[in-house]
Amino acid sequence: MSFQIVIITVLAVIISALLFLVIKSMVLPKKLDVIPRLLKQDKTQNAIKIAKQIISKDPKNFQAHYYLGKAYIKEGKPELALIEYKLVNENALFGQGINELSFRTEYADLLMKHNQTNEALKNYILLTKLDPRNPEVFYNAGRLYEDNNRYDIALGLMQKTVALDKRHAKAHAEIGLMYYRMKNFVDARKEIDISLKLSPDTYASYYYLGKIQKDSKDIPAALKSFEKAQRDPELKQKSVIEHGTCFMLAGRYDNAALDFQRAIELDRDNMASETIYARYFLATCMEKLRKIDKAIEQWEIIYKRNKTFRDVSAKLSEYKDLDANDYLKDYLTCSNDEFPMICKNAAEKGMKMQCLSVENKKWGCLITAVDKKDDSWMSVRKQVMYLRFYREPEAVEDSVVRESLDELKSLNCVKGFILSSSGYTNTAKRLAEGRPIELVDKEKLEKILSAAGAK
Repeated sequence: MSFQIVIITVLAVIISALLFLVIKSMVLPKKLDVIPRLLKQDKTQNAIKIAKQIISKDPKNFQAHYYLGKAYIKEGKPELALIEYKLVNENALFGQGINELSFRTEYADLLMKHNQTNEALKNYILLTKLDPRNPEVFYNAGRLYEDNNRYDIALGLMQKTVALDKRHAKAHAEIGLMYYRMKNFVDARKEIDISLKLSPDTYASYYYLGKIQKDSKDIPAALKSFEKAQRDPELKQKSVIEHGTCFMLAGRYDNAALDFQRAIELDRDNMASETIYARYFLATCMEKLRKIDKAIEQWEIIYKRNKTFRDVSAKLSEYKDLDANDYLKDYLTCSNDEFPMICKNAAEKGMKMQCLSVENKKWGCLITAVDKKDDSWMSVRKQVMYLRFYREPEAVEDSVVRESLDELKSLNCVKGFILSSSGYTNTAKRLAEGRPIELVDKEKLEKILSAAGAK
C-alpha cells in the first residue's frame, strides 16, 4: 500500500506541474495580448502593471520587456525604457512577437536621446538593410558618421538619402556643408539653395548657410542666418553659439558674451557637449573685456568637467598669481582709460624713465621715454626708448615684434621694450635676438609693476 501511495503522490505532483504549465501558457499570452490594446488606449499604468506581472513569473519573456519599454516611453520615462530595450536587444529572437524593424527604429531613437551615438549608429546601419527604401535611416546614419568626422561615408549616405527622396531638404543641406568642407564652394551653395527652396521653414538649412557665410567673412549675412536657424529646436543652442562667434570675429565681445551666456542657460542639465564650448568662448570674451575674475570662473567650471579641454589648464595657471599680486591684477583688469596711467607709472617709477609721450592703443599702451639714469636725459640729444605695454591674452607673435621694430626706427628710438604677461611665441623670441628690442616676460613685468606701486 505504501508503495502505491508514493506512486500516486508522484503522479499527482507531475499532473499538478503540467496543469500549472498549461494554465500559465494559456493565461500569460492572454495577458500579453492585452498590453498593446492598453497602450493604444493610453492606459499605460495598467500596461506596466501587467507587463511586470508577466516578467515576475517569466523573466525571460522579452516580448513583455519590449511592451514594458514601450509603456515607459509613453509615460515619459525614456531612461527606464532604455533598460528594457537593451535587454530585448541582447536576448530576444526577433519575429517571435517582436517586429525587428519597429524595435530598432524605436531603440535607435532612445539611444540618440541618451547620447549613446555609437550604439545608435549600429542600429541605423542595420535599419538601412531592414528598410532600404526609407531615406530617414540613411540620413540618420549619415549624420552620425558626419559627427565622427567620417565625411566620406557620410556624404555617400546623404547622397543615398536624396536619391530616395529628392525633396529631403536637410540632406541637401548636409551635402552642401560637406562640399564646403571639401572647398567645393559652388556645389556647396547649390545644395544649400536647393534645401532652402524645398523648405524655407527648414531652419537647419540656415545654420549651414550661416557656417558658409561666416567662414567666407560675410559676418552680417551669417548673423542673419544664425538668427533664423535658432528657430530649429535641435540646433538652437548651436546657432546661438555660432551667432556669438560671429560677434567675436567682429570684435564685439559684449554682444558675443550675451549670446554665450544665453547658450549656457539653454542647457538646464549642463550636459550638452556644446555647453563647454559656450563657456570657453564666454571666458575668452571676459578675458578680452578685462573681466578676468569672470573668465577664471568659467575656466574653473570647464576644468572640473574636462581637465584637458583646450588651453584651460594653461589659462588657470597663467592667472593663478592675480590674487597674490594686486599690481598685475590692476594691469590686466583695469579700464582702457586707467591703463595708460598704470603704464606711465610703471615706466617712470618701475623702469626709471621720463615719459615723452603716452598713447592708448587697441592692444595696450605705447610710450616713448628717455632714461632718467642717463645724465644726458635733459640734453638736446635724448636717447629715446620705445615701450610697448601689451595686454592682449594671446602670446605675442613675431608680427608684433616686427611691427615694433619698424615703429622704433620711424620714431628714432635707440631701443625698444615689449612688456607682456602672456608670453612670447618661439618665432617672436628668435626675431628679437640680436635686435634692439627686449622682450619683458611676466616675471619681470610683475617686478616693474611692484616697484612702481611701492614708490
